[in-house]
This record gives sequence, C-alpha cells and structure tokens, in this order.
Amino acid sequence: MTVAQRRGRRIMMTPAELDAFLTEQRTCRVATVSADGRPHVSALWFAWDGTSLWLYSLTRSRRWAELRARPQVAVVVDDGVEYGELRGVELSGTVEFVGEAPRTGEPCPELAAPERLFAAKNFGLDAMPHDGRHAWLRLTPEAIASWDFRKI
Repeated sequence: MTVAQRRGRRIMMTPAELDAFLTEQRTCRVATVSADGRPHVSALWFAWDGTSLWLYSLTRSRRWAELRARPQVAVVVDDGVEYGELRGVELSGTVEFVGEAPRTGEPCPELAAPERLFAAKNFGLDAMPHDGRHAWLRLTPEAIASWDFRKI
C-alpha cells in the first residue's frame, strides 16, 4: 500500500506525470543505512515498469551489502537546473532481490520485462548484457512524494 503525499499537493505530480518522469529519467540516488547507522547514498541507473523501480546493482558494493542486512531504502530521482525547473520523486520501501546474484542471464521470467526496459533505456539494446557482477533489486514503493516546481 502506497502512503499518500500530505504536503506539497499543489506541486505534486499526477500519476501520469510521475510515470512519464520515471520512465524518461536514467539516474537515481539510492540511500541505505550501514550497520552502525550511518547513511550511504550512491548513484545508480534504473528502470521503471509503472509499478516498481528496478535497480541493477554491483553485488560486491557497499550498497548491496547494506541492503542484504537492511533492505529498507529511499530513492530520489530528480531533474532541473533553475529553481523553477526543479522536479523529482522520492520513493521508499523495502527492496526485494530478484534472480541470481550475480546475474549471469539464467532464465528468470520475472526479469524479462525489466531487463528489456533497462537494456533499451540505458544501452540502446534489445537484450540485457550480463557481466556476472550485477544483480537485480526491485523496489515497489510503500511511499512516494513528488514535486514539480514548474507548477508554481
């Protein structure tokens, strides 16, 4: 269940705007928490399928290790340079690990659509290249907050 946005309703994105924004953007910032409570933020490419954010992460990264220990995450996708152009989305919830880790391309029907989206968006390819170093995380957000200052 997604938590409704309480503040900033005047500048929040409509569902169609949110979907278009997440479909067109490439880079997000992923916030995790270490065992000692320190936050860690890293940039990552993603794909959006209309329901979930798919993150393709290095399995030997700090981010991966922190999410294995604590799968709660916050992700920000934003855009704009001038104040009146700023827009973005914060998505938060618990990630799920999908497919083998690291991903080598073993058949996984659940990954067919996100891999097609990710390969086309980020590599201009029809099929996902697998390097044996990355694996998939799915975030189906429990809370979404958005803003679009162009509406002011």
